Amino acid sequence: MEREPNRWLPSTDHPLYGCDALTLLTVLARNGGVDARHLPTLAVAAASALLRAPFSLAETAWVAWARRRGAPLPAPVFILGHWRSGTTHLYNLLSRDPQFGFIPPVAVGLPWDMLGLGAVLRPLLERALPERRYIDNVAVRPDSPQEDEIALANMSPLSFYHGLYFPRRFDENLRRGLYHEGCSPAETERWRRRFVHFLGKVALSQGGRRLLIKNPVYSARVAMLREIWPDARFIHIHRDPRAVFVSTVHFYRTLLDKLALQPHGHIDVEQVVLDHYPRIMQALLDDTAGLPADRFAEVAFETFERDPLAEAARLYRTLGLPGHEAVEPRFRAYLAGVRGYTKNRFLLSDAGRERVERRWAPFVARWGEPAAAP
Repeated sequence: MEREPNRWLPSTDHPLYGCDALTLLTVLARNGGVDARHLPTLAVAAASALLRAPFSLAETAWVAWARRRGAPLPAPVFILGHWRSGTTHLYNLLSRDPQFGFIPPVAVGLPWDMLGLGAVLRPLLERALPERRYIDNVAVRPDSPQEDEIALANMSPLSFYHGLYFPRRFDENLRRGLYHEGCSPAETERWRRRFVHFLGKVALSQGGRRLLIKNPVYSARVAMLREIWPDARFIHIHRDPRAVFVSTVHFYRTLLDKLALQPHGHIDVEQVVLDHYPRIMQALLDDTAGLPADRFAEVAFETFERDPLAEAARLYRTLGLPGHEAVEPRFRAYLAGVRGYTKNRFLLSDAGRERVERRWAPFVARWGEPAAAP
């Protein structure tokens, strides 16, 4: 008979294991601790933070010194788009261009220690990587480009991931993490400093190359990003909102089941998605409305999926990015490697379709595929 897993054993791969002690204490105090059965996971996270603290402090000091002596961080290229809109596929393709640096897995797992302790432990960390992402069938390799949001959740209390870890205050954590709603100017400034510090570390590890960053959260923060880097470039990939809805519901439910350290049965995930999608996407439309053509480009996921090479070439031309012809063989090699990939497919009920088309009518009209209509 197969034995049940011991519910008192800690999770072996919870993202909070890379958190610093101050951030961990802050989110625990704000969110009221963890469920009793997750105390072992919390104990491991706390022990990890304390044991790493000397290495983290030393690395922070060294990075500050190195960045003062080095060139400024080049303005990144940001890939925007709501979750489940094809941002990962686009990111994986464009990251094959050697002109770009990107976020490696070790930087996500140990953002405070990625250059020192993380480099030493990298072989162990790479062996611990899951074969595929929790939310879909995308393979995870040691050189897979990653989002920076989990890393930033390990460096700051302001991240929507803290809503997934601590769902008793799910709505508040999402509003603070996505829009900095209810945050003081000092809290937002601390997040900004840690964000720039983290990307500066990644740039150091990537030889000072321009960073290619993918994070759906930044779809609601283009104005803030442009305050930091006025010359940043943005690529927005959009997808039929009806497909986005059903896949995002799966995204939230999967991550809550995997990562929540508190009960989460009270969360109406469909309502959460219905509420936040229009706010995020309207912020993106408002913040990008006046951008020059060489600073902002859009691509439909459905078109990109059908002809990724042609769409990549168009994006390079639009944004004035150099070197497309030289890098196209790398793009072809990547596409050949994922040719057998099968997407998850989720069915949208008639009631769900009606809710989405009613609540998101302007976005369905703008980005919806006619073939998706009933």
